[in-house]
Amino acid sequence: MSHTTTDEPTRSASRATVPVLAFAGIVVAVMQTLLVPVIKDLPALLDTTPSNATWVLTSTLLSGAVATPIMGRLGDLFGKRRMLIVSLSVMVVGALVSAFTDALLPMIVGRTLQGVAMGAIPLGIGLMRDMLPRERLGSAMALMSSSIGVGGGLALPAAALVAQHADWHTLFYGAAGLGVLSIALTLLVVPESPLRAKGSFDLPGAVGLTAALILFLLPITKGSDWGWSSPTTLGLFAAAVAVLLLWGLMELRVSAPLVDLRTTARREVLLTNLASIMVGVSFYVISLVLPQLLQLPAETGYGLGQSMVVAGLCVAPLGLTMMFTAPVYARLSARYGPRTTLIIGLLVIGAGYAGGLGLMSAAWQTVVTSVLIGAGIGLAYSSLPALIIGAVPASETGAANGLNTLMRSIGTSVSSAVIGMVLANTAQDVGGTAVPTMHGFRVSFLIAAAAVAIGLTLAFFIPRRRPSTATQLRASSEEDANLARAEQALAAEAGQPRGFRGRVLDADGSPVARAKVTLIDRHGRQAGATLSAEDGGYALAVPARGPYVLAARAAGHGPLAHAATHGGDGRLDLDLSLPGETVPA
Repeated sequence: MSHTTTDEPTRSASRATVPVLAFAGIVVAVMQTLLVPVIKDLPALLDTTPSNATWVLTSTLLSGAVATPIMGRLGDLFGKRRMLIVSLSVMVVGALVSAFTDALLPMIVGRTLQGVAMGAIPLGIGLMRDMLPRERLGSAMALMSSSIGVGGGLALPAAALVAQHADWHTLFYGAAGLGVLSIALTLLVVPESPLRAKGSFDLPGAVGLTAALILFLLPITKGSDWGWSSPTTLGLFAAAVAVLLLWGLMELRVSAPLVDLRTTARREVLLTNLASIMVGVSFYVISLVLPQLLQLPAETGYGLGQSMVVAGLCVAPLGLTMMFTAPVYARLSARYGPRTTLIIGLLVIGAGYAGGLGLMSAAWQTVVTSVLIGAGIGLAYSSLPALIIGAVPASETGAANGLNTLMRSIGTSVSSAVIGMVLANTAQDVGGTAVPTMHGFRVSFLIAAAAVAIGLTLAFFIPRRRPSTATQLRASSEEDANLARAEQALAAEAGQPRGFRGRVLDADGSPVARAKVTLIDRHGRQAGATLSAEDGGYALAVPARGPYVLAARAAGHGPLAHAATHGGDGRLDLDLSLPGETVPA
């Protein structure tokens, strides 16, 4: 699929666009940890059993996982800014529903609506790709990608402070207020992308994916309550596999699928998504372990006896470090590439968990662990959208990043279930209350370290982009070049848009099929894109006169760009038979 432009001229992204989009990401991520400080009190607050109360958290997780790829695809089709506002609006409605109730069922409905907002993350990344020049894109996407962890980390101390000194419903009023503020800022600052994917929305595919995700995530989040070997748990897992297979067969036969499985199966995309699951596992472990360790009474012999607010403040550096890692990522990625940056991030996370095994005896030690792991997760999370964007067509940016965000959510879901089971099975009984043990905390850190090791292995197998074998974009022959110029002159006389035409060839002169050729205008925005034919041929029209850059990218090759000018006489001021300037991945 290719992008088409709307009749409305593209508005340039202001300097405030990136902070506003990142703020939207932080706001929706807050929903994931908003109730963590009051989780142990939920059964009493909602007058229900502990097992029923867990649905207040599970419902948000499930709806977020389902909405993420769907909202990404809707954004590709109907406008990313438009769907971002829809996501935030649904979140505000959900927050208000929860704010006005003390009953379990309305609370679950409200929390389900809040989870829909998780689609804002891939939508924001897609908007950045469509609007920002190359020099700003790396750090901007890093900040947007990290907003998941930033929002979750910063929400803990803020929510703890509110829960300790005010009615717990104030948390939802605050969330609704943040949502309204984010909508207003988006309307004022963020322009709509003029790029659209061709095709229609795959409703059967959305229903099938929703069913498969619910059947898979439900036993993961509730398996410890139902029993991992219970017929219910095993039956749901089996049903999830069956539905997922049927859904995959259906998607392969649809002309405009919700998820392009052929693209998803590409080595770079597949390995990046699998590594994302491991990063999600490692991120959530520290969020589950450190708050409990900090709040356990000192009388246990290992608890640090801190208040709810202090515990939140000790974990807050996890999110703050992720935020400040974005510019560091941009420099590392520009020099070494996102694959190397992902590897560095995973190594830092591994070092943080390894060191954290011995840094559990004082509050300041947990801060050190939070800073180190936060830096690693920030680098890893920032690398993921760059790897995905570099491997998929522009028309699939929203859906592809939505799927990648879903992989991270699956990782956090698995982490929540596994770590919850570990802490429950290693707990000791104190006065009739199950209290987590230091052994359970250390086993949890070892599980996180194992996830990091798996992620590292996957990252090493992600294909390395090799600029030395870069694809060359050039005219296939002098005759083709002359023909292209003649056609452009005729088009100019007829008042039709002019453009570029040629072939994409490998270093040995052989044609490269399905190479992505992108036209970039003077503002650094994409003005058109296409895929080369089987013979390597491509053709791109230009929307207006002026200077452009033609960029080519193909699997197994590094990206290559050529400066080109399309003047008033319709002539190409570019010899495409010469090597172009290699652009860093």
